[in-house]
Amino acid sequence: MHLPRPALLLATLAVAVTASAQRQPKLDLSLGYVAEHANPVGQGGNFWTQGGFVEIGADAWRGLGLAANVTGTHTNSFGPNAVPLTLVTATFGPRYRYAWPAQRHPLSVFGEALVGEAHGIGSLFPATQGVNANAVSLALQLGGGVDLGLSRHLAVRAVQAGWVRTQLPNSTTNVQNDLRIGAGLAVKF
Repeated sequence: MHLPRPALLLATLAVAVTASAQRQPKLDLSLGYVAEHANPVGQGGNFWTQGGFVEIGADAWRGLGLAANVTGTHTNSFGPNAVPLTLVTATFGPRYRYAWPAQRHPLSVFGEALVGEAHGIGSLFPATQGVNANAVSLALQLGGGVDLGLSRHLAVRAVQAGWVRTQLPNSTTNVQNDLRIGAGLAVKF
């Protein structure tokens, strides 16, 4: 299994943050629960997976910044063959955040467009010569969320939602369009 190296993602975020000359950048680290409604296009049999996410982000200049997200979900049984599936996506890209300052509970909303890899693990993926247990494809994630500040350094990620497109082999279109919904906590630095 080949995942993007976290050190590379962190180094890229550090370069973006140090390039900001306007103000002190804001970093955030979010952890949470996620549920994903999977729709394997042309194959039918929609299903839900569940798991967690970790996301690191940096607001570099006037709300513009970068984010890196790693999400892992699992289901014990899907499709006509009732096979399990573990899906891990690692994505990276631009993010825009708008914050409403408030005395006690600041609110911020963000939108992001992330691209990376999807890893399907421990399932059945059709191949030219049989079936593989694992597969890798491009992953595209478009979405956003809402953070509600509890203190200067802690926020509740009230919702994080997005559309996730992957291209794992499925013996029809090799396209999956998923709805991802999550919530969690964000630590701000």
